Amino acid sequence: MTELSDDKKGGIAWGGSLVGSENPNNLGYRYSTATKRYRVVEDTPTSLPSNLQIQFQNREGKELAGILDVPTNSSVDDLNALVHALLEADDKRIPYAFYAKINGDDVGVTDILSELFEHFPDLSTESVLQLTYQPRAVFRVRPVTRCSDTLPGHTEAILHVSYAPHGRLLASGGGDTMVRFWDILTATPKFTCAGHKNHVLCTAWSPNGERFVSGDRNGVWILWDPSKGVAIGKHVKAHKQWITGLAWEPLHANSKCERLATSSKDGTLKVWNVRTQSCLVTLSGHTDSVEAVKWGESVYSASRDRTIKVWNPDRGILVRTLTGHGHRINTLALSSDYVNRVGPFDHKNTKFESEEAAFKAAKEKYEEFKRNQGGVERLVSGSDDFTLFLWHPQESKQPIKRLTGHQQAVNQIVFSPDARYFASASFDKKVKIWNGFSGDFISTLTGHVGAVYQVAWSADSRYLVSASKDSTAKLWEVPSGKRAKGTLPGHFDEVYALDWSPTGGSVATGSKDRTIKIWKH
Repeated sequence: MTELSDDKKGGIAWGGSLVGSENPNNLGYRYSTATKRYRVVEDTPTSLPSNLQIQFQNREGKELAGILDVPTNSSVDDLNALVHALLEADDKRIPYAFYAKINGDDVGVTDILSELFEHFPDLSTESVLQLTYQPRAVFRVRPVTRCSDTLPGHTEAILHVSYAPHGRLLASGGGDTMVRFWDILTATPKFTCAGHKNHVLCTAWSPNGERFVSGDRNGVWILWDPSKGVAIGKHVKAHKQWITGLAWEPLHANSKCERLATSSKDGTLKVWNVRTQSCLVTLSGHTDSVEAVKWGESVYSASRDRTIKVWNPDRGILVRTLTGHGHRINTLALSSDYVNRVGPFDHKNTKFESEEAAFKAAKEKYEEFKRNQGGVERLVSGSDDFTLFLWHPQESKQPIKRLTGHQQAVNQIVFSPDARYFASASFDKKVKIWNGFSGDFISTLTGHVGAVYQVAWSADSRYLVSASKDSTAKLWEVPSGKRAKGTLPGHFDEVYALDWSPTGGSVATGSKDRTIKIWKH
């Protein structure tokens, strides 16, 4: 195999042959997004058509214009220009993502139209390809490049940092039993909250941004008022052993925003009313520690007993059990995680005059997201068996796909805000990017020299940042970049905690070195 330098790419059509003496054997070639070069591959047939018939349609299936004859070397930018022209759009800045349906799954065009030949080997000039277009985030998040502030204060390792849904506050917790709130605009401490008697193991903001909950190693959760820095009500002894996960009911499902699910090493889940601080229902059925909990259209739990359970939180009953993993399940990710997290808020720092206005905005936002996702909530699980599974948990107990590639345990999985991708972090020092609809592998991000603990997406789904045992965070461009766009150094020990502001303005990292660092463009 040989490579062509950039100066030999002019006039080459994808799938065709090089002209004249440069290609006497009529060799085939492919374009590498990693090296930005065409790779000439010997013994590869060059029978790919130069044009394709395409029918554009939106996510609802409504067709745009008629059937078009499009060159197969058309890039995503070319397709965007074509859709803008057909829509006669006034705002040409709106970017679109493009998908084709293969055996019920969406396969995206990440670089050039000809990529689809790998999935549609029978495509020809006679067939018509249904290509779905979907708007992406209009705003663009600037990649973070520098440390703007270092926030000392914690006296032990920082295990969690998380931005409020509106992005104006940051909360942190860790081994010193303290919960701290920070003002992002001034990068100064706002409140230091004492109350826990053991390590703060998990934290979660309410979707309306008005409350914050923390759970500790003694099985106690405490509800905080972030505007005053005081506990609301009593300290609740929720479980016999430590709390492993916290999940709020999405705001679009309940305007009161007062139900919370907790999971524990004691093998149970509980649903609470945080206003009355009463346990509404106990969900038991796992035979070992529950490692993760999510609240979407149902409550989902993952356990060391190698199962995932789907619960109806209103009736307190088990809906179905998902099996397939061969070892303990460490992490869960929902395609709706981001829209559930931010509720009614957006990058414009919108403020709402009433609870009802916030509820209405959150519901409209979720309904639009659901339409763009084809109405299906997707769940991904990661395990110590080195694999991931993709599920449609509302429809079936059978996995959609088993995803392999990691060589050690999977620590965390996170869907991009638009749910087009999900990223998995592993002890094998790698981050892998997967297609958020089909589960197809897209790329491996290599660069860390220690285990990768966490990943976080930018609000526009274009960048990813990862935190590692190697004391650094790294910035990646998705899906095109396989090498780090930048390294964020400065911590003196392992980086355990990570979050990217919903407004896109900054990234926060928390470390074993007991400091938080704020990163900006």
